[in-house]
Amino acid sequence: MGENNVIQVVTNNATNYKATGQMLMTKRKKLFWTSCVAHCVDLMLEDYEKKISIHEETIPKIKIITTFIYSRSSLISLLPQFTKGRDLVRPDITHFATSYLILGCLHENNGFLIRMFSSDEWKSSRFAKTNDGKIFEDVVLEKRKLEEYHNVFEGFIASH
Repeated sequence: MGENNVIQVVTNNATNYKATGQMLMTKRKKLFWTSCVAHCVDLMLEDYEKKISIHEETIPKIKIITTFIYSRSSLISLLPQFTKGRDLVRPDITHFATSYLILGCLHENNGFLIRMFSSDEWKSSRFAKTNDGKIFEDVVLEKRKLEEYHNVFEGFIASH
C-alpha cells in the first residue's frame, strides 16, 4: 500500500489511540488521525443513559424485555405472529447506541408486544406461569411501576 497512499487513520477515542494518532501525525506529515464519529456518538449516548433519569430507568427495562424474549425459543417463535414478521433489535453489551435502537424498535412494536403478552398463546405458554413471565408480562403491559421490579431485574440481569 505504501505510506504515500495513506492519508487518514480513524480510531476510537481511547487515550492510547489518541496518543498513537498524535505520534503518527508528528512522524508522518501527510497523515491525519481522526477520532471515530460513531465512537463519539456512542460515548454521548452512554452519558445520556447514565445521567438522564428517564433513560436510566427505561434502558434497563428494554434490555430485559428483549433478553427475556430472545432467551426462550418458544417466545422467539411466537414473536413474528404478533410483530408482522419483524424482529426486535437485541441488546449489545458494548454499544450504547444499540440501547436507543432497541428503544425505537420497542416503541414501534409496542402494540404488537402488548397483543403478544395478552394473547391466549402467551397465557397458555409455560413461561406465562413462571414468576419471571408474570413480571415481564406486567412490565410490557405496564401494570406496575418499574421501581417495583428493580430487585427482580437486577437478579435477572445477573443471571443472564
